[in-house]
Formats: sequence, structure tokens, C-alpha cells
Amino acid sequence: MRYDEVIDSLRAAYDGSAARRDGTAKTPWKLAERAAFLGRLRDGGCGRLLEIGAGPGQDSAYFRDSGLEVVAADLSPEMVALCRAKGLDAHVMDFLRLDFPPGSFDAVYALNCLLHVPDRELPAILDVVHTLLRPGGLFFLGVYGGGVLSGEGPFDGDDHQPPRFFSFRGDEQLKEFARQLFEIVDFHVVGSDELRFQSLTLRRP
Repeated sequence: MRYDEVIDSLRAAYDGSAARRDGTAKTPWKLAERAAFLGRLRDGGCGRLLEIGAGPGQDSAYFRDSGLEVVAADLSPEMVALCRAKGLDAHVMDFLRLDFPPGSFDAVYALNCLLHVPDRELPAILDVVHTLLRPGGLFFLGVYGGGVLSGEGPFDGDDHQPPRFFSFRGDEQLKEFARQLFEIVDFHVVGSDELRFQSLTLRRP
């Protein structure tokens, strides 16, 4: 399975769920993850952030309102429209075609979006992120995975139509992907085996 083979179904699924997702409040643990990354950005003097898989732009708006210069990207035109309605600089782009100059950003934020990328394509997408970051820039990579969450394919009980493709990775597998291009600043797990979130903060050397 290649990423290009799942883009159309992902776009349709997220176009169809855009309004619902925009109306859903974030859980406290997601707010805590976001705030912790903002703290690292401030400590590191990071001013310009790219959010990939930005969805309706709730996190992008948070970072902007916290004083950062923010650019949002998502493959769903409906999601990007919601981002723009919040006054965000937002673009319809997928992960392999992030059309920005090298070194454009101090930070990249990716919450629960890179789990839609097949394993065979993940190194290429991490390379894109690496290229867009300045040396020393920070990358938040957060995905569900590990525990009972493993394997690739549609997720049973998915509440989106069409069902979305997922790639769930074990902790060591995910860290090994990350180590190919980044230094691991922090790794921790939130939640239980049924809804297990892997949080990585990475730095471009």
C-alpha cells in the first residue's frame, strides 16, 4: 500500500466529517500535550510553525493566538476552508507535496495524522518534514499505536465514511523511524491499550 493510494479516500472521509470535528471539544490530555509543546517552542525561541494534517485548525489557532506565526496544511478542502474561516494561513496539501522552501519553519506539529501513512512511505514523509525544518527545529509527532493497536488497514468501527486507512506502530518501531533523521527529545505514552497515544518531540540536528 502506498500513500497516494489512500489519499482520495482520506480526503473524502475528512471532507465529510469536517463540521462535526470542528464542533468537538478537545480532551484534556490533548490540551496538555499541545501546551507542553508550546512550552518547548518558547524555550527554544521558535517563532514559525507548520501544522500538517491541521484538520479544522483548532490547534493552529491556539499556536497563533499564543504568539507564533502559523501555517496550516491539510489534504481536505473542507478542513482548509474551516482553517481559513479562523483567519489562518491554510493550504490544501498532502504530506508528500508540502510546497514550502527548505528550512522555512522553526517547528512542525503533526497530531494524529501520520498514522494514515503506510510504513513504506513514512521515511519519505519524515524526510520532507526534516527538509522544511531549520537546523535545531522541533517536530511534534503524536499518533495512536502500540499495545493492542497494531498493523495496517481500515480500522474496525471507524466512524468516518469511507473508512480510513491506519498504520499503527509499536513504540520501538516508531522511534526507529524517527531516529533515522531526528534526535528524540522526549517520548512518552498517554492512555490505555485501547486508546494508546505515542507522543514524540523530535529535533532536527
